Amino acid sequence: MSDNTEMMRYVPTTCPYCGVGCGLNLVVNNGKVVGVEPFKRSPVNEGKLCPKGMTCWEFVHSPDRLTSPLIKKDGKFVEASWDEALDLVASKFTEAYEKGGPKALGFHVSCRTPNEECYALQKLARVAFKTNNIDNCARICHGPSVAGLSLSFGSGAATNPFEDVLNSDLILMVGSNAVEAHPLAGRRIAQAKLKGIPIIVADPRFTPTARLADEWLQYNPSTHIALINSMMYWIIKEGKHDKEFIEKRTKGFEDLKKTVEQYADVESVTGVPTERVRELALKYAAAKNAVIIYCLGITELTTGTDNVRSLGNLSMLCGNIGRPGVGVNPLRGQNNVQGACDMGAYPNVFSGYQKCEDEATRKKMEELWGVTGLASEYGVTLTEQITQCGDPIKAMYMFALNPVVSYPDSNHVMRSLEKLDFLVVQDIFWTETCEFADVVLPGASFAEKDGTFTSGERRINRVRKAVDPPGNAKADWEIFVMLAEKLGIHGFDFKSAEDIWNDVRRVTPSMAGISYARMEKPESVHWPCPADDHPGTPILHREKFSSADGLGAFFGIEYREPAEVADAEYPFTLMTGRIIFHYHTRTQTDRCAALHYDAPEGYIQMNVEDAKRLNIKDGEKIHIRSRRGETDTIAHVGTDVAPGVLYMSMHYGNAPANKLTNTALDPLSKMPELKHCAVAIEKIEEA
Repeated sequence: MSDNTEMMRYVPTTCPYCGVGCGLNLVVNNGKVVGVEPFKRSPVNEGKLCPKGMTCWEFVHSPDRLTSPLIKKDGKFVEASWDEALDLVASKFTEAYEKGGPKALGFHVSCRTPNEECYALQKLARVAFKTNNIDNCARICHGPSVAGLSLSFGSGAATNPFEDVLNSDLILMVGSNAVEAHPLAGRRIAQAKLKGIPIIVADPRFTPTARLADEWLQYNPSTHIALINSMMYWIIKEGKHDKEFIEKRTKGFEDLKKTVEQYADVESVTGVPTERVRELALKYAAAKNAVIIYCLGITELTTGTDNVRSLGNLSMLCGNIGRPGVGVNPLRGQNNVQGACDMGAYPNVFSGYQKCEDEATRKKMEELWGVTGLASEYGVTLTEQITQCGDPIKAMYMFALNPVVSYPDSNHVMRSLEKLDFLVVQDIFWTETCEFADVVLPGASFAEKDGTFTSGERRINRVRKAVDPPGNAKADWEIFVMLAEKLGIHGFDFKSAEDIWNDVRRVTPSMAGISYARMEKPESVHWPCPADDHPGTPILHREKFSSADGLGAFFGIEYREPAEVADAEYPFTLMTGRIIFHYHTRTQTDRCAALHYDAPEGYIQMNVEDAKRLNIKDGEKIHIRSRRGETDTIAHVGTDVAPGVLYMSMHYGNAPANKLTNTALDPLSKMPELKHCAVAIEKIEEA
């Protein structure tokens, strides 16, 4: 495609990092990406970018890029042709399928990759191997959002667009550090503050977002349900709930009311004085339009789905659904975490959340895909697949994921991957997980292929090819098409990413009206959009909820403790999270010089009282251990966390937080408890 004599040009595309979906222009000169220019016409970021967005081009031409297929022979990786590599993949997966059936295979899909590729891989797994053992990394970030919002509202997605915070009268943020994790969504919060809209941040840690707030509510980690139940108790007791909305548009209120009657005083659980909870509750109830924003501080717990449903309860209690300036809005962590779920890279749904268990839906998909025998049962989730490595799962496909660093209990992940008969890793860089692979396939970065990302506000944004992939690397959708041909399956005669998108539209009613042509305009389109003449749906649940009966569902939810709490042997509570300069496992951001310079190594935040007691000084190296593993990192001493609480960034493979984290699962969404585990720390004495 590229002409080495070309003049400088701009290629409009979408940032490959968080789920805000900022528009930017890649600056291309002589066949190389040489810079980034913010896209001023984007309604999402209005010509602004965060540090990651401004440097997102630097990794594209890194000399570390994978450029040829690699096959492990005699314990060493050697270069191979595409035919040799894909013949091996096809034969090994077919062998595992013939011996063990659909349960013998596992497919992991990345939330960093375009919709078209997420769709193509889940279709390949279901058509070729009749398996629903396909999942994406939303399982370890926003799986509880999909489950919880679906149960409460009938749709597992944000209710309102980001800019809608400017139409609110109060913003309540719970477990969200948007200023660092989603900076351009954080910018909307800052704009709201300048407009005089009150901002309340509830978080165990004094984050940069808490610094921006008008009011910071510090509560004990993982006590969200008790806190929210107490708020709802006071709202009902004072008669401030929206009786008309509850009567006309919801069900289950009496169950909720009965449950929260036991939560008048929860100070012993949350650490928040009762009068403070009451004040917060009445402020929320008094606002004409109040919006709730949350993130992984709510979801990455064994109570994640219940936490999300609790926020749904609170919003419906005050009628804050279905109009501008209200709603319940998760901020998505990765650029396409919403889209990967939307595309059916999930163990129980096809694209558009069409349920595999529903016979009519399954028959429809069989007819449209031209196949028979699609699986109906709920497949095995991402974290459960790791546990099943070796028995019954024999062969696994990892698409643009680095689970050795990003999944909980890294030692368990490594032990499990070693039990597989065959592992494929498809990525753009060599990662820690590649060491366990039998075949490594070189894919293309966001700058080297066409497609779409779906942001956290359900806006589907275009991704456009600016340059060619390096060496023999290929666009990932092309690899799936080639593999489908090797497997001898039909329905994969795609010649472009747009061909795949048109297949998505053909089988997905909620996206049928969203063409590439309609996505050319800067504002693009929000799903659901069922027809070409439909305007799209920025705000959900205006007249009725998306549930079968059109009603929102209240749930009486009891507080329960995390799976593991601090004790005498492991006296600290560890939380994990993001920092502004890095993304996920740093395979991309650490190849950007400025980002590496600003944050070259991991750290752990601890309270000054704990540091004094343990004789640990700011900047000293400390040793941390849990029941699952141990690691060393740098101590940052201050008052951002309470005594007995620690916070550790999750990005660093050389100081991996996930060697410590817990694999205990939320029973509804199968989310592991990444945000809460018990650890011990000690000073590392000089030799």
